[in-house]
Parts: sequence; C-alpha cells; structure tokens
Amino acid sequence: MKLLDRYILKQFLTTFIFVVLILLAVITVIDFTEKTDKYTKANLSALEILGYYGDFLPWIAGLVTPITVFIATVYVTARLAGRTEIIAILSSGVSFRRLLLPYAAGSILIASTSFYFNGWVIPDSNKNRLAFEIAHLNKFANPNLRNIHLQVSPNTFVFIQSYNNVTDNGYQFSLERFEDNRLMEKLTANRIVWDTTKQKWTMHDWKLKKIDNVFEGVKPDTIGSKHLSSGLTMDTTLIIHPKEFKNDYRKYDGLTITELFSYIDTLRSRGSAGIEMYEVELYTRFASPFSIFILTFMGVIVSSKKNRGGTGYQIAVGFALSFIFILFFMMFRTFAEAGSMPPQISVWIPTIIFGIISAFMYKYVPR
Repeated sequence: MKLLDRYILKQFLTTFIFVVLILLAVITVIDFTEKTDKYTKANLSALEILGYYGDFLPWIAGLVTPITVFIATVYVTARLAGRTEIIAILSSGVSFRRLLLPYAAGSILIASTSFYFNGWVIPDSNKNRLAFEIAHLNKFANPNLRNIHLQVSPNTFVFIQSYNNVTDNGYQFSLERFEDNRLMEKLTANRIVWDTTKQKWTMHDWKLKKIDNVFEGVKPDTIGSKHLSSGLTMDTTLIIHPKEFKNDYRKYDGLTITELFSYIDTLRSRGSAGIEMYEVELYTRFASPFSIFILTFMGVIVSSKKNRGGTGYQIAVGFALSFIFILFFMMFRTFAEAGSMPPQISVWIPTIIFGIISAFMYKYVPR
C-alpha cells in the first residue's frame, strides 16, 4: 500500500470512528433523558444503568454503521476536494478508479468487522439489554395471550383459547395428533397449570380420546375403536414449555445468525405466524455489509468535486442521501414484516437502488 493510500485510509477510518462516537454520545444523552423517570421509578443504581448502556451502545453502533460510513466518506472526500488534493492526485496520473482503492480497503475492514459483531457478538449483549428493558422499562407485552395455535411436530397441533404468561395458566386446552390426515388422538382440558416444582403441567377436567382401527375411506367418528378416559386432575409432560409463551419483545435482536436460522426453521415446522420479523432481521444482517460498500462508493462520487461553496454543501447532500436511505430501509422493512413482500428481497431493495444510482453517477456525473 502506497503512502497516498495509507493517508486516505487513516483519515477515513479515524473520521468514521469519530462520527460513530459523536452519534453514540448524542443518542445516549437523548435516550437517558427520555428514560430518567423510568430509572427513578425502578430504583435502579448507577451501576445497573451503566451496565444497561454497556449493552445498549454496541447495538446502536451496529445499527448506524452503514450511515456513519457514508457520512465519514463524504466528509473526508469533501475535505480532500476542498484542499484541491484530489485534483493534484488525478493530475499526477492516478485514475479515479485507483483513488477508490483505500476507500474500498476501509469499507471491507468495516463491513467484515460489522458483519461479525452484528451476527454473533452484539446479539449476546442484546440478551441482557432486552431482559433489562422488559424488567425495568415496561417493555412487557400483553400477558394475556389468546387463540394460540402451535404445530409442535409434523402431525401434532396444540390450541389454547387463552393463556396468562405471568401465572402460566392456560384455558380451553386441546392437543390433537393426526396420522394420514386423520385424527388419532385428542387431549382436552378446561385448564392447564405449570408446576415449577415438578416441571410438569397439571391438567384440570381433562379428557383423552384415542381412535384405533380406522379404515381407508371411513370417517373415524363412525367406525373404529374409540378409547375414552377422563379425570379431574392429571400431571403430565407435554411437548410444550412455558417459555413458548413468554414475552418475545424484539427477541430477534438477541439471536445470533446461527440461532436465527435454527429458530426460523422451528417456526416454519410449527406453521407459526410472525416468522417475517425474524427473516427480515436475518437477511438484513447479510445485506448490511454490502450497503457499506455501496454507500462508500456513492459518498466518494458525491463529494469528490470541488465546490465553490465549500464542503458544507457536499456534507448536506450526504446527510440528505443518508436520510433517503434510512427512509427506504424502514419502508421496505415494514412491507416485509407485514408480509407484503418477501423478506429476502425487500431488505436488498435499498442497497440495489443506491447501487444503481451510484453506477449512474460514476458513469455520467462529472467527478
């Protein structure tokens, strides 16, 4: 790497770190101001609050990395152009494509580091952050869940009319097992309660119906041997656990990429709803590093021409484009989470759009 490359790369990386720290400081002050009353009501110590922000700040840093890279690129390049350094570089025989090399090296370093941290390191700290927010910041979902449908195995389905995930009480419970699309076993109970000592469910007013000798083309309700049993209470080990019904507030933030793949497969096998949020999070973590490359490339093009008004105009353009990118990202993420668009496509659309714009600017806009 030549002296010029090291010079640009150093400015690029130091500016990126400086911008990240400035944004984190601003966000921390705003967040702390908004949550001061909640900290006071929860009687939290300074050490507990500091621990929370120790987990909060890495998460925010991971979110803002693509935008801070873009802002850093625009700022560094605009300063180089303002001091006519880019004109001198190009006049010495260095091509514009060659000028992009230190920026590319810096964006690769940032993107690979961001991918690793967002994929495996930050989710682990997010588990503590989410637990803190649920416990102290009133981030608790409605404890009374209704009309729960779960596919707990390829042929076994669970239905609970209502469930309280604080007391672990469920009402109007039924478990059905099918074979070849025929009902073979049905277990019902008016109420189920989780026994923390026995680590089992206690079923109240339960009934169990088993059906044998069902022949092809004949309804089970009319022909076949039925075995009926019932009772007031019964302890049993079901293939569900109270954790299935616990608060899942932003659960995807606390899952690594490996855990996201596994959890999405579990949700698909159960036929569960809400899988789109986890898919959006998974594909976003893969799309984010590529957006860093595109935004760096666009930032150099936008700010490489010397402007009579100084660097302020170019920095303003950079912030405007950053806002547009965030707007696109939030809009298409909302579409994906609502099921209007496939998540694996929607999260890539902002990057693709900005990539096309960058290619157009590189070809036609004077640099």
